[in-house]
Amino acid sequence: MTFDDQVREQFIKFKNINISFTDTGKGKAVVFLHGFLESKKIWEPFAKQLSKTQRVITIDLLGHGKTDCLSYVHTMEEMAEAVQKVLHHLKLRKYFLIGHSLGGYVSLALAENYPDNIKGLCMFHSSSHSDNEQKQKDRDRLIKVVKRNPKIFIDEAVPNLFNTKYKPYQEEINQIKELAEKTSKQGIIAALEGMKIRLEREVIVKFAPYPVLYIIGEEDNILPCNDLIKQAKLPENGAYVLLKNVGHMGFIEAAQETYYTIKQFVKKN
Repeated sequence: MTFDDQVREQFIKFKNINISFTDTGKGKAVVFLHGFLESKKIWEPFAKQLSKTQRVITIDLLGHGKTDCLSYVHTMEEMAEAVQKVLHHLKLRKYFLIGHSLGGYVSLALAENYPDNIKGLCMFHSSSHSDNEQKQKDRDRLIKVVKRNPKIFIDEAVPNLFNTKYKPYQEEINQIKELAEKTSKQGIIAALEGMKIRLEREVIVKFAPYPVLYIIGEEDNILPCNDLIKQAKLPENGAYVLLKNVGHMGFIEAAQETYYTIKQFVKKN
């Protein structure tokens, strides 16, 4: 995986802060939303290829990448509102949403308010469920660690995203750590606080009037694959791809397979 800066970055104001995004290519609009501790840079390899046939938009979520922090808690609704600001600015009426982890949570918040705008939703290692009580306690513990030393948290969290029992992924882990270390302490805590209180949105998936695709890692340490498979079977127009020997980072661990899956999802819908 390599990151480059060939695509021109753009900015728009949202509640007096800067939202960073890119917009390349022509065709069906495909909006990529990154996960926690990441930025829009993770999508550059995908965007470079997909923008040859489609219009690709990548957005830095609140407190990530080059998008500023808005508050001390970034709710999924606020993040979705910021994304909608970009999409409205670009005059997009119909689009596909591809959300990795946190990006999937934000996608569901957006889908709740703008279902008619969505042509398809891809939950990329993401869940429609809210945090249970134990998970909320875990996030509180992590917030305390981040307040003391964000690097300790990042060094512990990032390797766990990969299936290192299958491959070491050391270079890739280091690249994601570099992205994560560019996220401010406030940005990390605000996202953790927001994920902790996010709403249960299984009903959004179940009754989606558009195609829903789940991309699932068989060895995902963050979101158990069996639970995601159950979610993927809820919508009438639902489907899933189960990635063998893959953890939470399929866009890296199974780059070709996941890119092809998304390309075909967009093409047939």
